Amino acid sequence: MPSGTSLDKFAERFPERTFDVGIAEQHGVTFAAGMACEGFKPFAAIYSTFLQRGYDQVVHDVAIQKLPVRFAIDRAGLVGADGATHAGSFDLAYLGCLPGFVVMAAADELELMHMVATAARIDDRPSAFRYPRGEGVGIELPARGTPLEIGKGRILREGTKIAILSLGARLAECLVAAEDLAAKGLSTTVADARFAKPLDTGLIERLAREHEVLITIEEGAVGGFGSHVLQHLATAGMLDHGLKVRPMVLPDRFIDHASPAKQYAEAGLDAPHIVATALQALGRQAERARG
Repeated sequence: MPSGTSLDKFAERFPERTFDVGIAEQHGVTFAAGMACEGFKPFAAIYSTFLQRGYDQVVHDVAIQKLPVRFAIDRAGLVGADGATHAGSFDLAYLGCLPGFVVMAAADELELMHMVATAARIDDRPSAFRYPRGEGVGIELPARGTPLEIGKGRILREGTKIAILSLGARLAECLVAAEDLAAKGLSTTVADARFAKPLDTGLIERLAREHEVLITIEEGAVGGFGSHVLQHLATAGMLDHGLKVRPMVLPDRFIDHASPAKQYAEAGLDAPHIVATALQALGRQAERARG
């Protein structure tokens, strides 16, 4: 699928470095693992929903051997007209459980550039970066990305009452929600986790200590990023003293064809639903109904 992943553009410039395995995902993953064994730096560009077909190879041929295969996971999250067959709903869950994997999710096109550069530098373990179908948000881009510190997120907006920890491209909606909450008198922090694995435990613990409500949001099914955050908070004893945590994930059903905006509204992962989740956590249902 060179055109679907835009590898056709890469192939025009580097034909000897491009290999199209068609829809043979299992072969593609093992082929990349073999190249990594020989000292090459393979990038395997596969849609999230189709990488599922090669999961056995991801586990046995890549993860167990700790090979530095870099998975470029296109179509992360809901995909509009492509519908449920192409929705990248499960990769955060099925990769996040594998030991040693580095799993990243890009909030925008600049972050994606940084994550490509980060993956290129990782030579001791497998890595993946996920990104949605469609256009970016319009950020001016440099000539090259800058490698990120592994397992470190960033804070975009500081607040005191509510913390929203986003993984992936819901970040813009989180910032809109924070503005709405601020207008209601609720000071809100917005953070971009960047990494589903390894977790930025320092950032997570800081958000948990300094806020009454912690909301996680991701473009993936239950069992992914939010589950890992809850696991860490539970084992660290940070759920023992009244912190209100609300993980926001895709609902436990397949979402039909629609525009991405309508799909995310139906899934409850847009700004109004983030605001409603925060108000509900604070026991302000009446205000939520009016707002």
